Amino acid sequence: MFRDSLRLLNYGANTGSPEVTNKPSIVNLLRDYDCPGVLPASARIDRSLKVTNGFTMKVWDAWKYPVFAFNRASSLALDVISHHVWGPRRKSWGIEMTIITSLMRDVSRHSALADIAMVRRVMDIGGLVPLPSDALVTPVTFRVSKRNLRGILEASDAMEGGARELSGEWIIGKKLWQSLQSDYKSIRQPAIINQEKIDYDLRKGQSRVILYIHGGAYYSSSAAAQRMLTIPLSKYTNARVFAVDYRLAPETVFPGQLHDVVSTYFRLTDDLRVPPENLVVAGDSAGGALGLALLLYLRDNGYTLPGGAILFSPWVDLTLSCESWDTNAGYDIIPTPGPNAHLHPVVMYLGEGLEQYITHPYASPLFGKFDGLPPMLIQCGDAEVLYDEIVLLSHKASLAGVQVQLETYEDAVHVFQAFPFLNVATTAFLSCREFVRHKLAHIQRRMPQVLDNFTEYCLENDTDNDNVRVVRGDGVETNSGWQEVQEQMAREVDDACYGEQLSPGVPPSWGRSWPDLAPTPNSSDSGLEPATPCVPDASGVLRHAASSPALRRMQSAFSAFSDSSAPQSMQLPTRRKKFTLSSPTPTHPSSPYKSSHSSISLSNITFAKSWTGMTPVASTTYVV
Repeated sequence: MFRDSLRLLNYGANTGSPEVTNKPSIVNLLRDYDCPGVLPASARIDRSLKVTNGFTMKVWDAWKYPVFAFNRASSLALDVISHHVWGPRRKSWGIEMTIITSLMRDVSRHSALADIAMVRRVMDIGGLVPLPSDALVTPVTFRVSKRNLRGILEASDAMEGGARELSGEWIIGKKLWQSLQSDYKSIRQPAIINQEKIDYDLRKGQSRVILYIHGGAYYSSSAAAQRMLTIPLSKYTNARVFAVDYRLAPETVFPGQLHDVVSTYFRLTDDLRVPPENLVVAGDSAGGALGLALLLYLRDNGYTLPGGAILFSPWVDLTLSCESWDTNAGYDIIPTPGPNAHLHPVVMYLGEGLEQYITHPYASPLFGKFDGLPPMLIQCGDAEVLYDEIVLLSHKASLAGVQVQLETYEDAVHVFQAFPFLNVATTAFLSCREFVRHKLAHIQRRMPQVLDNFTEYCLENDTDNDNVRVVRGDGVETNSGWQEVQEQMAREVDDACYGEQLSPGVPPSWGRSWPDLAPTPNSSDSGLEPATPCVPDASGVLRHAASSPALRRMQSAFSAFSDSSAPQSMQLPTRRKKFTLSSPTPTHPSSPYKSSHSSISLSNITFAKSWTGMTPVASTTYVV
């Protein structure tokens, strides 16, 4: 009892019982987003903010930096002590999450001490983290062509003369790359080309291409910095991933970023001849919003839509109107933007057009109409500040007839998939695998096609060149060139354990091998993959943690703050519970129009753990 009293004293109201209030229904909340141009009453953004002239370092401000460092260090020390004495802020957190959230909490209050270049350098530190293993990365640069775009991008497109360049990179898992090399060799044989003798079953399984749009609040990060997401995404989905480096704010303002993403989409479909139905648009945070904006733009202007979308914690409301910006501020790694314009991501992104575009559906997709959009898999954590707006997005899209599968993970923060020491990251990528490889083909409007020889030839030229790099099994990146990569791969003997993890019964892992994985209950001699993905046995994961180089090096980054052993810092799989629209009796309405709107309340959103029941795809759920 004394321990609980101290815990309550330490965390205050955050650990107390939730206050029961009469909150507005979801239908009423969604009405605030039905009128682009009108800010919701709860908006936290000041439309009068203007772009500042920039950051100027003054000599007499030098004393603020040691004060800031002392403030962060003392806050970190208190949080670490509280973690070990009273427990973590969220019940399933390990010491890593306590340290990360402590460093990021309230950092926006000190934005006056930095400029955009300093913030980008700090964000690039993430590139030092060991990468997921066994993938090939090929940087690509291409010219932006004039494509006679319509709508909001017509003026931007008219200015293109073919001189401007965009960059990006292809990410291909090693097992997929080896399979593709075998296919490429058969294409080069004239007899095969003339007779069209193609292994269509093999090609069908590797015909997906994912266009990935990175996050970073529109002003930071890059495709390379997000390999913690793109490499496992390629390995789990068995798909080629192209991640684009769009222009960043404040150097480029809206709709420049959307123009780059649209140009990249048409490069894949028109130049490389990838069928739109084979494409999946994916993105995290701001990149998730750009992915939604891409879908809205394509639909509004009569272009062919991709087959589906995967969104990791999309930032869909730039007005910052939802309550979770306050309720989850003490847990999430995203700092709430400050009251002034300096380093404010919304101000930098929209520039002088803030008042005009703040509620534009291409900037804040929650204000858009989602009729006719392709199926979506949306993942978020219930401890992130974007939680409420993501749930509202899923409701609004589902009510518009879109096939939506929303997954919320208990105690998870913003873009938790990027933290490989969390088991929920593995669970999330397993869901991506299930969505792309098993569900999507049955629910999208048009079936994906088997890529023809010309498309494969175009993709081969784009992915196999002297820029190709190998991310080895220990997470180290090498730049060997095409010929040396070919020789290296030819010498490699496939690890039996690694082959087993991609076998029907065992899901793939981020490392080379998981020797302690137990067979899943669904595995059988039939050779079919399980319909429901399974998470590796927790005890096996814990036993393997000490021998995994990538995880061992990840944990060493926190050794200065904690003496916790590897098994103690690992997390048990988070249980995902079913969420239904009416309470307390669980229901599974077959259509959104059959559910009782009056019974939906914001309190139901706040404690939702997993989305089910709104659409046919959403009704297929599993509990980990």
